[in-house]
Amino acid sequence: MLQQGGRDAAVRKLTDIVDFTEITPDAAIAADRHGGRAKCLQRLVRIDLPVPRTVALSFEAVHRIALGQMPDAEALLAVFGAAPLVSVRPSSADPDWGGPASILNIGMNDARHAALCKTHGAAAANALYLRFIQAYAIHVARLDPDLFESEDYSAEAVAAALAAYAEETEEPFPQDPVRQLLEVLRSMARAWEGTTARLLRQAKGAPAEAGLGLVVQQMALGLGPEESGSGVIQFVDGVTGQRRITGRYLGQSQGRDAVSRQKQALFLTRDPRGPALEDRCPELFARLKRYGDTCRINLCEEMQIEFTIEAGRLWVLDAVRVQRSARSAVRIAVMLADEGIIAREEALARIEPRAVSELLHSQVDPTGRRQVIAQGIAASPGAAVGRLVFGSAAAQASAARGEPCILVRRETTPEDIRGMHVAAGVMTERGGMTSHAAVIARGLGVPCVVGVSDMRLNRRDGVLITADGRKLHEGDIVTLDGTNGQALLGEAKMLPPALDDAFHALMGWAEAACDIGIRANADTPADAETARRFGADGIGLCRTEHMFFEHDRLTVMHEMIFAAGPEDRGTVLERLLPMQRGDFIRLFEIMQGLPVCIRLFDPPLHEFLPQSREGIRELAEALGLPVSDVTRRIQALSEFNPMLGMRGVRLGIAVPEIYDMQARAIFEATIEASRKGWPIVPEIMIPLVSAMREVELVKTRIDSLAAAVRTERGADFAYRLGVMVETPRAALRAGDIAQHAAFLSFGTNDLTQMTYGLSRDDAGRFMGSYVKQGVFAEDPFHVLDTEGVGELLSIGADRGRLARPEIVLSICGEHGGNADSIAFCREAGFDYVSCSPFRVPVARLAAAQLALGAALRPKHGRY
Repeated sequence: MLQQGGRDAAVRKLTDIVDFTEITPDAAIAADRHGGRAKCLQRLVRIDLPVPRTVALSFEAVHRIALGQMPDAEALLAVFGAAPLVSVRPSSADPDWGGPASILNIGMNDARHAALCKTHGAAAANALYLRFIQAYAIHVARLDPDLFESEDYSAEAVAAALAAYAEETEEPFPQDPVRQLLEVLRSMARAWEGTTARLLRQAKGAPAEAGLGLVVQQMALGLGPEESGSGVIQFVDGVTGQRRITGRYLGQSQGRDAVSRQKQALFLTRDPRGPALEDRCPELFARLKRYGDTCRINLCEEMQIEFTIEAGRLWVLDAVRVQRSARSAVRIAVMLADEGIIAREEALARIEPRAVSELLHSQVDPTGRRQVIAQGIAASPGAAVGRLVFGSAAAQASAARGEPCILVRRETTPEDIRGMHVAAGVMTERGGMTSHAAVIARGLGVPCVVGVSDMRLNRRDGVLITADGRKLHEGDIVTLDGTNGQALLGEAKMLPPALDDAFHALMGWAEAACDIGIRANADTPADAETARRFGADGIGLCRTEHMFFEHDRLTVMHEMIFAAGPEDRGTVLERLLPMQRGDFIRLFEIMQGLPVCIRLFDPPLHEFLPQSREGIRELAEALGLPVSDVTRRIQALSEFNPMLGMRGVRLGIAVPEIYDMQARAIFEATIEASRKGWPIVPEIMIPLVSAMREVELVKTRIDSLAAAVRTERGADFAYRLGVMVETPRAALRAGDIAQHAAFLSFGTNDLTQMTYGLSRDDAGRFMGSYVKQGVFAEDPFHVLDTEGVGELLSIGADRGRLARPEIVLSICGEHGGNADSIAFCREAGFDYVSCSPFRVPVARLAAAQLALGAALRPKHGRY
């Protein structure tokens, strides 16, 4: 019944002329015309796996069927011989796009049912017929599923189903196999082109006009007097990627009258819980293992095999790429490369860069139960379990007790830094991908979900109210999934980070292939150690202001802000000098001669001052001043738009004592750390520059300080002074600025903000709607706008190089870890990108794929 060869010559001619093609080793089957399933089946045939006879219908043929132009179904069925039973399955270009439900046992009718009762027994025949009636009624005739639900496979149940069909449709169940097949094909074709199906596949990334192919395959029934059954088997674990045989097998009870409800759920391999196919049919099990090896070697991929055993004969119905987690994908790719099945370059090309970030953090186990209570923007990957806290003080108290916590805020501010440092995860009601919470959390490697607009935080009552009205209190346990942007009730099942040998092997291959530098944004020694662990080429941005939020330093900052004049400020800053010097010495020691780019103080001073009445009173007590004096000083420093006010180089020029202290700390740390033999050449970066004169003023002062330190210490050292290009004017006047700068580092966060006139902290409120309506193709704070902001980058780079050919160019905003942004930087000739430490591996892999031309390579195996 299921012979692979011996086709009729007339049928052979027909199949190539009309709307279908029999799948043979040399047939003209293509994934972009017939779909991935059809092409995979052809490859299975080519490697001599026992595939039942199969016919493929092209995208064009299926589209014509949807329009009412039906194929010659009689000729199609003739391919399978007399009285065949067939199945119809979808075959889209990408298996992830889905498709209509498969229909099995087409060709079953009263006559075939009677024949099967004689050969296979009444119970088995009833089961086959009833399943087909149910599938046809629900998916083809579109009848109410409740009318056909039954696990009774008696003759009476078959008769009842036929009667229900006749009553609902006012005609008897179709008996002609040709008509059955035509109706199935029409139903599946129209379902694919329906509005609902179109929207669903577009949500999965399919083009609006994606085509559907169909495959018609002869049924292997999995019934018979000898060993019979059906199952699926795979040879790696989809979560871990380790070699392990898993799957399922439903084996028929012995005997002619075996029926579905008597099937035994058998284990594939030896298991104390029940019988195993490995023991029951060792020869068939060994053959399945050989088929797995054959697929891996010839298709260059780990496949899940769908099989049927019919009276002791093994058939392979289909094979699909094993579904896998990010950690499993990495291990599988590395294993295939180590075994010589694929090249290392192809292994690199198979891994999505963003998937690598999942390996660096704990993750929610995809096999576990999830009770989602809030949904927002996935701002920093990873997952954590902890008790809810609604303020930084509570987070620090929780950490002191050794209890992990999830910090929840409406939106975070610099005052929350200490709480974020100790929290296991951060969730905010407001914000987008480049909000304060998102940027800091990514730098810390802490899971973060922002823009959870369907929750409401009531701090006064200590309650978090979710979209469904559930009230959560401080101390309640939740799981924060920063990878998927969700908060889950209770403690979810977790997976640990996967920084194993497979990950390190992949990263080593990526580093060898990379042709652009990958640095890290690192503000603390802990950040620097993380950057080193992930193989960063240096520090591309050290935001020194983050060093000032520690409690002892914050007190000194307050005293500096309230100092009466330059001399008093200088005196106070002398107390910060050894702290800063110690910070820089530690950074230099960790990086061991790799470049370290230190940005001078950037934020407005108001960020260091409390805003609440309680905070102002505490500050007044600490400084020994009246509350009124403190309030007046805070009001004097307040600005209508502080992010465009007295900050960056403007503050450095107006209050030069701050930059003096930092420059001295850098130079003294350079001398100290250099004694260990590392070639340390610090890079000092001036932030928020708009004019050449600003650079001249700061440079003159820093050069003078360098000369003084050399004289005082009797030691020589080198340093490089550069500019952070964050304003459109700086990009346009880069030629002037480059005359006094050894490097230009484009801060794309602020440059995007200023170019668009958008607040990166507030854009999250409407950005989703803008992207959905096509105003912007992507959130420009998430994916670099290569047209607008990119043009400013190109202008700045070209003019900077024209004025100073040897100038070093880079970007150090959040875009530095994005594959599209890296592609732009490579094409523009930038020297390096810098990103959060935990995004270094992501950026490294993306850059390696670009260098290898990975866009032209297959993302998965050759099946």
